[in-house]
Amino acid sequence: MADLETPAATPDAGRRLRLPMPGKGIVVAMPYVWLLAFFLLPFVIILKISLAEAIIGQPPYTPLLEWVDDLALTITVNLGNYAYLLDDPLYIHAYLNSAELAAVSTIVSLLLGYPLAYAIARSDQKIRPLLLLLIVLPFWTSFLIRVYAWIGLLQSNGLINNALMWAGVISEPLPLINNNFAVVIGIVYSYLPFMVLPLYATLEKMDLSLLEAAADLGCRPVKAFFAITLPLSMPGVIAGAMLVFIPAMGEFVIPDLLGGPDTVMIGRVLWNEFFQNRDWPVASAVAIAMLLLLVVPIMIFQNVQARGAGRG
Repeated sequence: MADLETPAATPDAGRRLRLPMPGKGIVVAMPYVWLLAFFLLPFVIILKISLAEAIIGQPPYTPLLEWVDDLALTITVNLGNYAYLLDDPLYIHAYLNSAELAAVSTIVSLLLGYPLAYAIARSDQKIRPLLLLLIVLPFWTSFLIRVYAWIGLLQSNGLINNALMWAGVISEPLPLINNNFAVVIGIVYSYLPFMVLPLYATLEKMDLSLLEAAADLGCRPVKAFFAITLPLSMPGVIAGAMLVFIPAMGEFVIPDLLGGPDTVMIGRVLWNEFFQNRDWPVASAVAIAMLLLLVVPIMIFQNVQARGAGRG
């Protein structure tokens, strides 16, 4: 009986037939479409309003582009709104005060969030989901209700002052509300999870054998923390700091409810310009200036970090 001859294997036999995948391009394009629709387009609209002049009408600003006798297209640009921000000390004070309170809140959040994230990352894996659930649990309650709760805690006849007076620690209520202290407390409480979660994600992935090797070489735990753990966790520190500082910089609800009349932050100034003064061009200029103050340093930092990673 003749042997059956098997066909010789060709070079393309093991290759898979590759078909064009239009869905892949759609998936890749979706984030860019999202940024275009919900970031770039609103930014362009606000930028256009910031270059207009305030008028009494609907809308309450002059058009940027206008046809003259249906023959010529005129472009009217007003840069006086940005010059007004530099001339009026109110806006400069608001920017500086917002940056100061946001920086203090970020530092306090880091000092509280780092030990918390470290403890969760080093805890038993069985209870980690429960601990993370406790961190995220406040988000299940309305942000406004949580801020209102601090009013009941910090006011003169609130729970904290009543407890301290009952214990004999103080003889009269402490001024815990309507000041910068209350604003920092509210920001730290509201945005602390944004600091803990990135730190936990970084610390949980860290190789613990590095700490064991440092201990074998005679390195003390404190020195090992500053030499190994802290440098390796810097990506989480930077991510958490940005997630806290950026929204705290433009915070409006917390300063309005917990801060006093002397607590001037750019979010409150922006709201006043839009809804009380009805000066949309100046309010838009305030928003554009705040965006540039936040985005430009972040882009420069990311560029420097990327160059450092490329050299490494």
